[in-house]
Amino acid sequence: MPDLFSPLVAGDLSLTNRIVMAPLTRTRAGADGVPTDVMVEHYAQRAGVGLIVSEGTFPSAAGKGFDGQPGLVTAPQLAGWRRVTDAVHAEGGLIVAQVMHAGRATHPDITGLPVEAPSALAIDGETRAAGTKVAYPAPRALDTDELPGIVEVFVRGSQNAVDAGFDGVELHAANGYLLHEFLGATSNVRTDAYGGTPENRIRFVVEVVQAVVAQLGAGRVGIRISPERNIQGLIEDDPADVEAVYGGLMDALAPLRLAFVSVLHPEPAGALVQGLRSRFGGAFLVNTGFADATTRDEAVALMADSLADAVVVGRAVIANPDLVRRWRDGLEENELDFSTLYADGAIGYTDYPTHDQAQEQARVAS
Repeated sequence: MPDLFSPLVAGDLSLTNRIVMAPLTRTRAGADGVPTDVMVEHYAQRAGVGLIVSEGTFPSAAGKGFDGQPGLVTAPQLAGWRRVTDAVHAEGGLIVAQVMHAGRATHPDITGLPVEAPSALAIDGETRAAGTKVAYPAPRALDTDELPGIVEVFVRGSQNAVDAGFDGVELHAANGYLLHEFLGATSNVRTDAYGGTPENRIRFVVEVVQAVVAQLGAGRVGIRISPERNIQGLIEDDPADVEAVYGGLMDALAPLRLAFVSVLHPEPAGALVQGLRSRFGGAFLVNTGFADATTRDEAVALMADSLADAVVVGRAVIANPDLVRRWRDGLEENELDFSTLYADGAIGYTDYPTHDQAQEQARVAS
């Protein structure tokens, strides 16, 4: 029976262990979307996990979701990511880019462009642009004949990621962003072939995945979903609809033989998640942490109970660059400083010590 510290082959990706670094928004990129020096150091520090999934990266200017987000569009952005991927590979790690179009979860003050979404339905809430809270605007509903161009945006962004040295991509169809918006009945009220029934609402996501697979090969492509996440105005509270949408999505993706599916859900042992795993049939990553952080004991139990092929971890990886060693050897962990999650620079980002560094600091202090 594989445990958390055994290797895993997921498509073309060969993981040395089954701890996966979650895609973590940290807003450390420059205003131009170019990865910075501290990002290079941060990702390289965490190369000991089996797989790093980058923070969400925008594949088009209109897809940028927030200030401080890195992109996969311009030559300087790709050159910046090449520095990151080279540093991770030099430490023996694997890293895939999370390709994320924000959809309606952005603002013209962030992108300089009209907001794109499946339907002209605004999120009831606020975001931040240039340090100021602003209400989400009503987005522009994409026309049917525009959708092939948005598919191409994902293809181009994914190819750019591989050109920048990433080992593959994770397509972001979770947390209320564009791909997820097509899946949701409360965010997609289209009357064309991309709206209405569950079969129609999964259509755009399937077309994006198929196109990226055709470009990169299935072994380099994964997808992230978050059924019943209920975030950013996208509410999935009809169990029958959730089952139809996500079950249908898994049925459509299974023949493609993707590298993995990553599921964010608080009940990985439940019938919904395990049913999706059975229908997908490939490497299945689970991420339980959002309201509560994933602990070592929980991650070990998920593997011991055969509920996943790998466990996606966020907060513990932020605070512990050597998390694999700490969890393998049962060592004490650093505590996460929530106040620095979205700060600038190195503080709360690259200054968390390894276990040995913490021991030495304690020795010197005494």
